[in-house]
Amino acid sequence: MQLGMVGLGRMGANLVRRLHRAGIACVVYDRDPAIGEGLEAEGVATTASSLADLAAKLEAPRAVWVMVPAAFAGAVVMDMAESLDPDDIVIDGGNTHYPLDIERFDVLSRRGIHYLDVGTSGGVFGLERGYCLMIGGETEPVQRLDSVFAALAPGIEAAERTRGREGDAETEESGYLHCGPAGAGHFVKMVHNGIEYAVMQSYAEGLGLLDKANVGSADREHDAETAPLGDPRLFQYDIDVAAVTELWRRGSVVGSWLLDLTAAALNEDPNLDSFQGHVSDSGEGRWTVLAAVESGAPVPAIADALFSRFSSRGNADFGNKVLSAMRSEFGGHKEKDAEQ
Repeated sequence: MQLGMVGLGRMGANLVRRLHRAGIACVVYDRDPAIGEGLEAEGVATTASSLADLAAKLEAPRAVWVMVPAAFAGAVVMDMAESLDPDDIVIDGGNTHYPLDIERFDVLSRRGIHYLDVGTSGGVFGLERGYCLMIGGETEPVQRLDSVFAALAPGIEAAERTRGREGDAETEESGYLHCGPAGAGHFVKMVHNGIEYAVMQSYAEGLGLLDKANVGSADREHDAETAPLGDPRLFQYDIDVAAVTELWRRGSVVGSWLLDLTAAALNEDPNLDSFQGHVSDSGEGRWTVLAAVESGAPVPAIADALFSRFSSRGNADFGNKVLSAMRSEFGGHKEKDAEQ
């Protein structure tokens, strides 16, 4: 079995390494030749000098996986298709907005080229843990690449079988699922990432509250601009937040891999001094909220998590200044410094 891989960043290169372990030969291309040459030196791939060269080094019918940022994925997929023939397969494994998958499928299917969208979750830990794969596209090319998906996925041993599931395991129990026609894979991955936003926000808010559990022991301003603390004795707890995250990893109903990673970060940097708290969003949370609006599905937690990320980057600064200006106008309230 062969596979072409275009894009050898943090995930693309490890996808190649994991495929190599399963005996799947990879031909690779990246705009930085040194990365492909490095993989070739490791003995895990054959490097190509261009997209056309990559296609030439694959046996027909070919399969090529494009693993580049969503902003570039469409152009790269279509450029790659120029070197492909009918019955070849091209895969977008990034975080593309699913309506674009439908457009590309329509264009490429007229040329006889199969297009699959594969939402890929696993991040930098996927090489060892495996990748959760959410697949959209036609059934035949999905089935043709079953060995590729099985090699990349974590495998059934990654989790206990769900109560009531018996007999032969379905692919989702191994960590990959054909979710439906073109766009379905990225739709599921979009919602997956929207949920991720909300879960992360919940942890952040809860741990932020634990960090404030000793506010009653701090000196507090006594003026018209400072809300009084009802009973300072109720907030005299100097909670070790890092220790709590370590505790919750064991037996708690809020345990998760995200909590594992949070505990590791806090263990290394208990006050998180190496971070500024400017939280980026790469698009999937926005698309999840837009899809929810269009379909009428309420997603308040996901929407709030998205807007909190906007605020973290200073996007609420002008609105907050308007609030301060209005308080000054109607009540003569003097704005306090952030330090206070």
